[in-house]
Amino acid sequence: MARGFLRRNNQLAVDLGTANTVVFRRGEGVVLFEPSVVAIDERTDRIHAVGTDARRMIGRTPAQIRATRPLRHGVIADFEMTEEMLRYFIGKVAGRRSRAHVIVCVPSGITEVEKNAVVEATLGAGARRAHLIDEPLAGAIGAGLPVSEAIGSAIVDVGGGTSEMAVTALGGMVVSQSLRVGGYELDDAIVRFVQEHESLLIGQEQAEALKLEVGSAMRPDDASVFGEVAGRDLLTGLLRRTSISARQVHSALERPLRQIVDAVKELLERTPAELSADIGDRGLTVVGGGALLPRFDELLRLETNLPVTVAESPLTAVARGAGAALEELETLDRLAPRQRGRRRRLR
Repeated sequence: MARGFLRRNNQLAVDLGTANTVVFRRGEGVVLFEPSVVAIDERTDRIHAVGTDARRMIGRTPAQIRATRPLRHGVIADFEMTEEMLRYFIGKVAGRRSRAHVIVCVPSGITEVEKNAVVEATLGAGARRAHLIDEPLAGAIGAGLPVSEAIGSAIVDVGGGTSEMAVTALGGMVVSQSLRVGGYELDDAIVRFVQEHESLLIGQEQAEALKLEVGSAMRPDDASVFGEVAGRDLLTGLLRRTSISARQVHSALERPLRQIVDAVKELLERTPAELSADIGDRGLTVVGGGALLPRFDELLRLETNLPVTVAESPLTAVARGAGAALEELETLDRLAPRQRGRRRRLR
């Protein structure tokens, strides 16, 4: 019994996101929620900080320290940094010498090469076994949708680097759509808008803060709501502070939001008729950081004419869904091909 408890306690589900990494531990729930950021000292190639400490360094580091996000659009852009980040997070949760069994959430639209890279990075980070689960499926499970039943359920997961959407039934995804547009594209849209209309260069951190403060997926009724940003004046080169209205922020967000809405509509068009009837009754469920954008559910409701529900704790829904899949880990271990660990390390 003790061995069985220790084994269950050593099973993790990891939502490896472009913006944040969430770790779920079997028997405990969500035990870690930190930014997917690594800071490295380029003189020695040593890791300087990971997670929350590393995020504080973005745009504020001395020349020899580089703070970077090793994932782009939900896939690995820097293999060694991703491996080191995973090693840090797994070690923080399960112990440095732990050989955890890990399920990792990945975007549904990535290639086999990209999937293999995630598995290899997870094994290299110290996991004994690594399995993958599609993010929309995990999000649907985490949102409490009847994924295993013969009922169609539609899930929309708007993350930092990708937007994933799928229709699920009988334990799998019937149709899915993956779009490399997410929260960071919303931030970039604000950066470009301020640059073009105010001749002011601001960073992504400022853009995100402005989005959270006054951003909205629908045009605001009140024209008197403003947020402040500070940056470098592109004409004088001096520092300047200015006010941006909520309506201006909405104008900046319109294009990437339209791309997400169009992808949802395309998914619905590809859904089999039998499942379309279910979705017409049950509507859409939204998870991910994008679900927190004010009136995003209202925008989807207006564009699709369907009921829209924001899941409870949308930021951790995918990790909790993958955590529920840990209950089937023994079955996955029997079905999966034999995995071999790798020994690449940073020098």
